[in-house]
Amino acid sequence: MSIQAKVVPVANTVSEIYSGDISSQEERYLNLINKFQEIYGTKPQFIARSPGRVNVIGEHIDYCGMPVFPMAVEQDTLIAFNSKDGTAVNVANTNSKKYPSFVFEYSKENIVTIDPKIHAWSNYYKCGYKGALEKMKIDNPKGMDCLVDGDVPTGAGLSSSSSLVCTVVLATQKANGYELDKEQIVNTSVASERYTGVNGGGMDQTCSVMATRSSALFIEFHPFLKVTPVKFPSSEQKYAFVVANSLVVSDKHITAPVCYNLRVVETRIASLMLAQTLKLDQNSTVKEANPLTMKVVMDVLFANQDTSSMSEVDIWINRLNAMLAHTETIFGDHVDGYSWKECADYLHMSIEELKLKVRADLYPVRAEFLQIYKRTKHVFSETLRVVLFRQTCEEAKGSDVYPELGNLMNQSQDSCDKLFDCSCKELNELCQTARDNGSLGSRLTGAGWGGCTISLLPESKVESFIQSVKDSYYKKHFPSLSEEQLKNSIFATKPGSGMYIVNVKQ
Repeated sequence: MSIQAKVVPVANTVSEIYSGDISSQEERYLNLINKFQEIYGTKPQFIARSPGRVNVIGEHIDYCGMPVFPMAVEQDTLIAFNSKDGTAVNVANTNSKKYPSFVFEYSKENIVTIDPKIHAWSNYYKCGYKGALEKMKIDNPKGMDCLVDGDVPTGAGLSSSSSLVCTVVLATQKANGYELDKEQIVNTSVASERYTGVNGGGMDQTCSVMATRSSALFIEFHPFLKVTPVKFPSSEQKYAFVVANSLVVSDKHITAPVCYNLRVVETRIASLMLAQTLKLDQNSTVKEANPLTMKVVMDVLFANQDTSSMSEVDIWINRLNAMLAHTETIFGDHVDGYSWKECADYLHMSIEELKLKVRADLYPVRAEFLQIYKRTKHVFSETLRVVLFRQTCEEAKGSDVYPELGNLMNQSQDSCDKLFDCSCKELNELCQTARDNGSLGSRLTGAGWGGCTISLLPESKVESFIQSVKDSYYKKHFPSLSEEQLKNSIFATKPGSGMYIVNVKQ
């Protein structure tokens, strides 16, 4: 699917966006408009909307340049807004107790001040605003009145933060009379979110902006962004995905130095070590890559490969299996990790030079040993599972391939747990509970260290499955949850729509 010059669609009714309970969404939008009018004395002109996402398979590989396989969920972030004279931006939230209102002024010096050391929801709003103005290159922005409403669970691995940032970018450009295409919004949102101090990839933003209601997305990042919708295969028995929140909150901002950012740094160091050992470090593409990723290393290594008789999938499988073999040969004698000094010596650098090379100065990390072997093996094997998942969906031809898809999901969870160390005991318990109650495959989704699982199972079992997980997991660990809280903690989902602008009737 070409994504060049694809603009964000405009809706006049919520039925154009959602396929679920339309009446509840209509009520939600009406309440948002009424609340906006109560706060600001007038109706909003527009509502910007971006969904959360659930990653079906392909964890922690987007920032390595590798493809992923997410789909949007119907939970989303809405921003009702008006543009106005002046440069003040007023931001309120429908959940004002948890997310207090704030005001900031545009500054010509730095647009807006963001302190990544302070953990506040306002930071995510400000970074989307700052990134949007930088992209539009304007120094006389409109003022804005804004009201935010979101139902993507926070800290659950469903990308609530990226959903907010994407929505802010969309609202800011619309308020200033600009129309960025979808790819520009994706790139702007990715760059914007890094102002919060978390060095993320681009999967969350791409899915939130590009998603289509009926398909998951096979997203490639290198050498350019490419989005391919992939439909789940039809079969005699219908299947569904169920998302279950472990209710262990993974706050990337706080845990980043020992979790998320550390994994980014480990994969970048692995890429440098692979390039040197495979004698690619003097290649111009490798030298100019900033940062160097495993996808760049793989592409350069196979740049002269004769692929004339190979399909796209065959090329992926051939190259990934070769990289897995190189991983064993190069790093297999250090399965317990490398010290910083060992990595620096390997690359003929000082520790300080290495940290600058992988930008550990911008995204601080804490670790005595770097798990190069385990992280590299996960990245190449997880990418292979993503490719096989897509292939299985596209080549099903009427046969029931869902057990194969479930098996790939189970393998992914094992790798996330044992090789990437991004699971936790609660996620492992949820996955096992899901498998014990009829799931064909269950795995963590999102960054991990808490958050959600996604499970694949026959649609006919969804109701009994959800009840069993409630009884086995939630009543055991969270017995005081209300029925409403339980409903929001475990739910069936299907591929939802991507970003929209909604016209508000005046």
